[in-house]
Amino acid sequence: MTKFINPGLTQTSRRNVLRGSVLAGAAAMTGAGALANQRRGPVPRIHPPAARFIEAEAQAQVAAEPADLSGYTRVKQELVAPPFAPAHEQVATGGPKIIEVYMETTERLMVVDEDTGASIWALTYNGSVPGPLIICHEGDMVELTLRNPVDSVMEHNIDFHASTGALGGGGLTHVFPGEETVLRWKATKPGCFTYHCAPGGAMIPYHVTHGMNGAVMVLPRDGLKDADGKSLRYDSIAYIGEQDYYLPKDEFGDFLQYEVAGDDYADSLDAMRTLTPTHCVFNGAVGALTGENALKAKVGETVLMIHNQANRDSRPHLIGGHGDYVWETSFSDPPLTGLETWFVRGGTAMAAMYTFEQPGVYAYVNHNLIEATLLGAAAHFVVEGEWNNTLMEQVVTPRSFDA
Repeated sequence: MTKFINPGLTQTSRRNVLRGSVLAGAAAMTGAGALANQRRGPVPRIHPPAARFIEAEAQAQVAAEPADLSGYTRVKQELVAPPFAPAHEQVATGGPKIIEVYMETTERLMVVDEDTGASIWALTYNGSVPGPLIICHEGDMVELTLRNPVDSVMEHNIDFHASTGALGGGGLTHVFPGEETVLRWKATKPGCFTYHCAPGGAMIPYHVTHGMNGAVMVLPRDGLKDADGKSLRYDSIAYIGEQDYYLPKDEFGDFLQYEVAGDDYADSLDAMRTLTPTHCVFNGAVGALTGENALKAKVGETVLMIHNQANRDSRPHLIGGHGDYVWETSFSDPPLTGLETWFVRGGTAMAAMYTFEQPGVYAYVNHNLIEATLLGAAAHFVVEGEWNNTLMEQVVTPRSFDA
């Protein structure tokens, strides 16, 4: 997909941008182009977490004892684009680590559906929807450097559902264009967790429904286990981010196009209030994980499917397969077993493990089949290997019969 980052836009700063409402009135912007094409008038002022609240959290940190980092080893984790996962250990070796990661808040024009021309100025971490998967172990610390490029339009931050305090880090990571911050938090609970941007007010759902979310997997130090304590291992990870979009349309039902990020704000709020998504897709766009982009596996391989949905409930189903082991909530609890369809609560990430037994194409769908077939919530696994007639066999090919 072609990447465009706010061409020709005047820079913004803390002096001319209100916290959490970078579009809060044309008078607040030196870049008049950001609002020039808006169809429904100026964006209303929004009141997210007040500056005093954020300052109070910063002051509380100053008064607190510094963290004891003795015994920790620093490790840099190279984040990769979905549906892939960064290199990691399934079972932790050595003591706890400080996992260093870097993310950039990139505002980019993305095509959502090539057939209809639907597009969105996506708000992203590292340019992808969903944002990259972060993997650590219980007891590790995640140290994030978050940078907002100078040519961005909006303020961004990050709320880690896996963390403790300060709005999940959201209260300590507000960065305006041209700023960066570093946040360190301890992974105290094992499981899969969502993260997302949460600048405040209506900007929270606006950013989340524009793609600014992703997942963290916190593995137990001794790895995944079944209910009897037996070790469970996987050969690969398929990281799937389910994204609901609410794209504005004109009076003829055609999707509107916008010149720069944020220009769709007022129209998007109207569309979002319907609570009816125009698209519900995996990994950012219709067909992002089908056809040439399908996920690959082989018979006998075990895949850990990590599914993130930052905004709405979902019911994933692997057509032709099952959830051998499913962790809908926490890795601290024994996994559910043998599920046909599992549940992703809105605002969570979860994991399901399956060992493929037959070759062929498996459809991984949101089993609200309207969303899967009409709105785009579908992916494919293409599995290679030898067919097993014991598991399934076409006994008679289709033929005509006498009435």
